[in-house]
Amino acid sequence: MQLAQLNIGKAMFDLDDPNIADFVDNLDLVNGIAEKSEGFVWRLQDESGDATSIDAYNDPRMLVNMSVWKSIEALKHFMFKSHHKDFLKRRSEWFFPMQGSSYVMWWIEDGHTPTIEEAKERLEYLNANGESARAFTMAGRFEATVYK
Repeated sequence: MQLAQLNIGKAMFDLDDPNIADFVDNLDLVNGIAEKSEGFVWRLQDESGDATSIDAYNDPRMLVNMSVWKSIEALKHFMFKSHHKDFLKRRSEWFFPMQGSSYVMWWIEDGHTPTIEEAKERLEYLNANGESARAFTMAGRFEATVYK
């Protein structure tokens, strides 16, 4: 089993605005750290190497990040023990607060590549129904099992 995750954020600024330049200018760096992290499997990306042009919500300021990891521990290590944590701390400078959860995790079978539609459905499910084996956050650790 592998762990899929989606996180979303509505940017306060267009991506070419100087107010969000620190975020945009460090996407390659942070994505590179993720890819070199132990337990990293896959990440969503477009032709430019990031996912900023993927318009999953019909809103160019609504950014998505989706990845697959070998474990929750591997994802947590990347998020909170690498340079990524410095950008996570600054999220409120660049993104509007969201109602409900802005991220979701779920277990997938090895080799499965999650789709945007699948990920959005999991996030909607989490926000409508709360934590379960189908859709959860770091707070709700559910054993590695595929729940369709």
